[in-house]
Amino acid sequence: MARGDGRLTHDLLPGEKGPQDACGVFGVWAPGEEVAKLTYFGLYALQHRGQESAGIATSNGEQILVYKDMGLVSQVFDDVALSSLTGHIALGHTRYSTTGASTWQNAQPTLGPTASGTVALGHNGNLTNTSELVELVEERYGPRMRHDLADGCATDTTVITALLSGDPDHTLEATALEVLPRLRGAFSLVFMDEHALYGARDPQGIRPLVIGRLERGWVIASETAALDIVGASFVREVEPGELVTIDADGLRTERFAPADRKGCVFEYVYLARPDTTIVGRSLHAARVAMGRTLAQEAPVEADLVIPVPESGTPAAIGYATESGIPFGQGLTKNAYVGRTFIQPSQTIRQLGIRLKLNPLREVIRGKRLVVVDDSIVRGNTQRALVRMLREAGAAEVHVRISSPPVKWPCFYGIDFPTRAELIANGLSPDEIGASLGADSLAYISLEGMIEATEQPASKLCSACFTGTYPVELTDQERLAHRKDLGLEQDELPLGPPEDKLLSLVPATGGASALDQP
Repeated sequence: MARGDGRLTHDLLPGEKGPQDACGVFGVWAPGEEVAKLTYFGLYALQHRGQESAGIATSNGEQILVYKDMGLVSQVFDDVALSSLTGHIALGHTRYSTTGASTWQNAQPTLGPTASGTVALGHNGNLTNTSELVELVEERYGPRMRHDLADGCATDTTVITALLSGDPDHTLEATALEVLPRLRGAFSLVFMDEHALYGARDPQGIRPLVIGRLERGWVIASETAALDIVGASFVREVEPGELVTIDADGLRTERFAPADRKGCVFEYVYLARPDTTIVGRSLHAARVAMGRTLAQEAPVEADLVIPVPESGTPAAIGYATESGIPFGQGLTKNAYVGRTFIQPSQTIRQLGIRLKLNPLREVIRGKRLVVVDDSIVRGNTQRALVRMLREAGAAEVHVRISSPPVKWPCFYGIDFPTRAELIANGLSPDEIGASLGADSLAYISLEGMIEATEQPASKLCSACFTGTYPVELTDQERLAHRKDLGLEQDELPLGPPEDKLLSLVPATGGASALDQP
């Protein structure tokens, strides 16, 4: 999908969204180090996981300081801000909203008071039982806390923070061990108080979370690439169902639920950086293998294999290697165009504005092209791409996709459109190809994609391709299913209108993933 470093707007179609991941989290415990700057660079490595807001919290052992704002990591922080964030513990977060609006109030880390201080929390993923947890907040801490939730920012992360911070009789670690088993869905959490750093991962391990070692400390991060950028050595993954605590006594671990690994296969296809490793598998190697399999399953006579940069590049290399068709760069990318808030007018759209991608006409003119991309969602982007390549003189355009057709929404932190908007639900591959204006279109098989991950199918979540969800759906999600099918239904709000908790219904993704545009 060529989303590169600016996923909120597409390279060819400004305003056209591709699959968005929930967030990136980064935490460091390192006395004597500049932990805020380490976190800043760690967030740089995780910028692809969210571009709406960024935040860092630090602790000096006595108090927690927080700085967060809307925008990219490079836009939010400067030397003055980072110098003010002193301490030996830090937590960073970069956000894309899958629940709650894209506003400063919903930027993370979120804060809450504890029995002995403050908790700061960052969350990657999406809970599926938010309404049940809101009831738990009131049950445990009274209606006042529920009222505070309604008046505050409306995210599942806020609810987790409220549950962790509301118990006056227990330590944060003890409260976490009580609360974490109640959460359902995808959550990779990094949180901290004045004295310790914590990491926790849902029992399915849907989103990645890893541990790294510094010379004088520890790091917890969403991806191994974030460890690399700060010079931390990879130790291991946070296990599904595990709580990790790091403090002056070192690292200790406790299990809050048995592991039932169901890692997101879309991390292998697209979401994570290609220089990241998941369960020992290099994602670059996995994507090259997907391209090889794609060439075996969907061969075509052609003159040149080109990727849709950057996300299609490894699979295109694999396709070219396996097919014997030369690999080439048929599209050039402007690396200096970041996210833009300026949406083009209809007149400018008609001029064919291309913010990032432009064809290399001398490379593709007269050639039969194989164009490799990672996924098709609505199809609008590929349609524009095929048209652009034909206008530049391509003789034939054969589209090859290194994942199967996306037919189902994600409840675990990827913001796919509704089922009605997913092009694969309405058309066969041949019909989609015709709709795109391509000479042919083919997807990799589900089996071929999974084989490239080197993980058994039973250890992966492939729900967006199959509709089989590893975490049981709640009443709210079944309601969304019924609405998607056009069936009659009763409303299931989180609370009465005067309670103002209707605002906690996820804005995109999560429990309303099937009925949001």
